[in-house]
Amino acid sequence: MDNVRVDVWLHAVRLYKTRTAATTAVKGGKIKVNDEPVKPSYKLRVGDTVTFRQPGRERIIEVTGLLDKRVGHPVAIKQYIDHSPEPVPRYLMAVPKRERGAGRPTKKERRQLDRLRGFTNR
Repeated sequence: MDNVRVDVWLHAVRLYKTRTAATTAVKGGKIKVNDEPVKPSYKLRVGDTVTFRQPGRERIIEVTGLLDKRVGHPVAIKQYIDHSPEPVPRYLMAVPKRERGAGRPTKKERRQLDRLRGFTNR
């Protein structure tokens, strides 16, 4: 086998739980192969780089093997090399919460929350 559909491969190596979810992500432009958006029928080859976002992180995957059937985790992880940066720790992703019954934040408090979350002032 020298090529396989990108949506089938994403499902086979367990990066997406269902093939339908993989196909939807590819159709939505969320999956890029070699930094270009592709269609679900794109033929993936060994050496291609697949880039996509998962909650809280960017994934960069290099294809080292091709599969067309879903396999177990130990076999699946041998089909790619993960070049993704380390995920951001959960405590840094936490959203600040207000006390119950504290009412709406004032303009000053809202600006402080925006700064904490990393939003810039407009």
